[in-house]
Amino acid sequence: MKAMIFAAGLGTRLRPLTNNRPKALVQVGGIPLLEIALRRLRKYGFKGVVINVHHHADQVIQFLQQQGYFGLDIHVSDERDLLLNTGGGLKKASPLLADGPFLVMNADVLTNMDFSRLIEDHLSSGALATLAVRRRESSRHLLFDRDRQLVGWRHNRTGEVRMSRDLPEEDYQGFAFSGIQVIDPGLFRFFPDEMVFSTIDLYLAAAKTETILAYGHDADIWLDVGKLPAVQEAEGLLPFIDL
Repeated sequence: MKAMIFAAGLGTRLRPLTNNRPKALVQVGGIPLLEIALRRLRKYGFKGVVINVHHHADQVIQFLQQQGYFGLDIHVSDERDLLLNTGGGLKKASPLLADGPFLVMNADVLTNMDFSRLIEDHLSSGALATLAVRRRESSRHLLFDRDRQLVGWRHNRTGEVRMSRDLPEEDYQGFAFSGIQVIDPGLFRFFPDEMVFSTIDLYLAAAKTETILAYGHDADIWLDVGKLPAVQEAEGLLPFIDL
């Protein structure tokens, strides 16, 4: 199975660390976030990896070259001309990912998740995509019904709700997305014509007719290393992440 790492973000919440480097190369315990992600993917048997780049892209490419691509078959999806958001990044990279289900993760996620269990859950369900989620506070929640099927999205601060399926409020609950998912290439048929869009928009469109499932992993270590205070917290968690 292949994997894709979203590594093109500007990393504005990590400034000043990202003033002169990409977010993916911010270090936790002396190890760049991108290296942590790649070493974990390699541990679970992934061979082919696509990495999208934009902010300080040359540094990411040089780092991969210096590290011998970590012994993996790595392809870079170049977004230097235009940052495409997560959905657009997936769309541009889709020709490299069209031969079977694949895992996608954000470069700034630190976790000890057992990827093999997520993949097994996805393959056994027949879902078009399986999204790792947690019960945690967040400004935005994905909404799932009692069969853990995606039915909508809610912005908890503004009260905005977007529903893919018409259900009474008591029949669904909100979970925070963990930035990790397994996708079947069948999802590609829901790509919009434009190039800049979010994967959440893509999932909400597909969920109107297709099965997009939740994969709960509350027992795992998980941290979004997207803000400065999280870097220090991540250093404390790193010894518990099997690389």
